[in-house]
Amino acid sequence: MIPSILFSSLLIFLLLRVPIAAALGLSTALAVLQADLPLTLIVQRMVVSNDSFPLMAIPFFILAGNVMTYGGVSRRIVAFADTLVGWMTGGLGLVATVSGVFFSAISGSSAATTAAVGSVLFPEMEKRGYDRSFSAAIVAAAGETGIIIPPSVVMVVYGVIAGVSIGDMFLGGFGPGLLMGLSMTVLIYVLSRKKGLQSTSKFVGFKQVAKSFSSAIWGLLMPVIILGGIYGGIFTPTEAAVVAVLWGVFVGFFIYKDLKPADLPKILKKSAVGAAVIMFIMNAAGLFSWIITSEQIPHKLAESFVAISGGSEIIFLMLINVLLLITGTMINASAAITILAPILVPVAMTFNIDLVFFGVLMVVNMAIGCITPPVGVDLFVATTISGVPIEKIAKSIFPFLIVLIVDLLLITYVQDIVMWLPNMFGA
Repeated sequence: MIPSILFSSLLIFLLLRVPIAAALGLSTALAVLQADLPLTLIVQRMVVSNDSFPLMAIPFFILAGNVMTYGGVSRRIVAFADTLVGWMTGGLGLVATVSGVFFSAISGSSAATTAAVGSVLFPEMEKRGYDRSFSAAIVAAAGETGIIIPPSVVMVVYGVIAGVSIGDMFLGGFGPGLLMGLSMTVLIYVLSRKKGLQSTSKFVGFKQVAKSFSSAIWGLLMPVIILGGIYGGIFTPTEAAVVAVLWGVFVGFFIYKDLKPADLPKILKKSAVGAAVIMFIMNAAGLFSWIITSEQIPHKLAESFVAISGGSEIIFLMLINVLLLITGTMINASAAITILAPILVPVAMTFNIDLVFFGVLMVVNMAIGCITPPVGVDLFVATTISGVPIEKIAKSIFPFLIVLIVDLLLITYVQDIVMWLPNMFGA
């Protein structure tokens, strides 16, 4: 009875477009009432769910990404990517994807990556005769690696919930992120040739590439500092997030000199709102996770998955991908991870699946969801930047989804794509 009330009420709240945190909290409150438990447990469990030192990394990584964005990093990354691939067929589309991969290593967010790349490149693509819906689709897809390539806020969320190394999660994200970025550049090149989108510029030479790289290197060093510090034993992932903020402030004020004191209130407000939304979701999801655990739902689900899959890891992972892809189209990545990780991690353990691999697989699925209708967050960012209706972008994004699902299958069944770096350098 309690699981039925929990999940049916959650579904109703989501269909009514109740904010995800409120929907989780209200559905759990109804389940608590049905179980005749004291309502004080709701407050206690919500407080306990965020009583974790590693969670402090979330607001600091968000702040670091915003500091870097306002500090002029995105413009220099785009300029560097332009010298690398801007002279090729479909050059600006390739620049968008390459810039997205680079900026993903700074922002920790797919929406932020889409906004940073799209605001710079969409107007230029329009000037050069690119189809508007195609350009908007490229911009949306460019941000897709934002939550895969470290530092990733979503990976921090999973690491805390599943109790796995956040540093190993970060390392595991590089292979899938680079694979997906490369596959999208190939797709854009092929589609651009079909559309006759020839580049109007020529290769500027290695000297100019080196010059633009030297300008962008200060921003691109951030993930090196973060991972180097974590695995060098200098600081924890949470302390690394603070170091990232300090590095962003240093680069913005003293190297690029694009960051002004007047920008700080805007940066702090935007970061505080973004962090508060995620942490509120974590509060409610912690409460939700407590009730499903007390009702032994993960154990029952594990038994069902074992029965359906016949004990086959291959079939189990396929079922998980289908579940996550569907979920990712309806719920944003952080919320989906906080809801599903407590349920699915115990199931994955029954199949002896490495939890770092499983976490990266969950994040990759959520990343694809970011560009999948009807609730793909990157699509909404792209339509805001471009003014192109979301239904037109959705039509143009379809080839990207096909390629990314092929990538997902490779990542699922060639697990070394995820695990080679964690196995080499991880704890």
